[in-house]
Amino acid sequence: MHEAGTRPISGAIRYVALILLSALFLIPLAFIAFTAVKSNADLMNHPFYTLPKQVHWENFLKAWKQGRMDMYMKNTVLISVIKVPLGILIEALAAFALTRLNFKWSEPLFTLFLVGMMIPIQATLVPLNIFLNKTHLVSTYPGIILIYIGFGIPFGILILRGFFRTIPKELDEAALIDGCGDIGKFFRVIIPLSMPAIATLVIFDFMATWNEFLLAQIFITKDTMKTITTGLMAFRGQFTTDYTLLNAAVLISIVPIFIVYLTFQKYFVNGMAGSVKG
Repeated sequence: MHEAGTRPISGAIRYVALILLSALFLIPLAFIAFTAVKSNADLMNHPFYTLPKQVHWENFLKAWKQGRMDMYMKNTVLISVIKVPLGILIEALAAFALTRLNFKWSEPLFTLFLVGMMIPIQATLVPLNIFLNKTHLVSTYPGIILIYIGFGIPFGILILRGFFRTIPKELDEAALIDGCGDIGKFFRVIIPLSMPAIATLVIFDFMATWNEFLLAQIFITKDTMKTITTGLMAFRGQFTTDYTLLNAAVLISIVPIFIVYLTFQKYFVNGMAGSVKG
């Protein structure tokens, strides 16, 4: 009886701790929101954590138009909606080959893919710069998308390979009896059963692509091609920074990430669990 009575208490403590932890992570977002709707005079004359004296919703419109957030958002959306599905398709095909096509060097090849996760991005900047200049892909969508896909492949293969290994091989035999070849087995059996892992990758990959700064800053030199992260630098002048519009632009920029996460989050736990188990 005593042990049963302690369980609700321990559960309540756990929930309280999670609520407090969530609040701790939301505090910076609240400060950003406060700053985004203040005037510059209000921000300069009062502590940043205070509520605005007057709410200036027009800051969001100014950030969108004057800060050219519409152009930067369009560039980032275009890059993301091409890179994410294309990258996941390549990673899924590679993971399928490593788990379903029996060949001698599958394990060493998988290890070689994982080595790519250990290479710092900074170590690749010079070779990538030479490659993009020789192929005339600097400040182009294909150039930056190709780089993003290359850096995302090792992690994607790691997640999908682990999940594919949890799918029973008996399903492969059943698909073979039904007349499916390797391509049919991939699209009709493996992909439908792997939607939790794919949804998990969509969340990770979209967030990584949307928030990437270093490569976009170096390899996109045209202002009309800049992405959200590099475009936010436009709010910073030589001698001053418009923090109210900057924070309004930051809030605008994170809306698509929330939408993607809320859309796919119900698959997130199952996808990660299956990948780790595999």
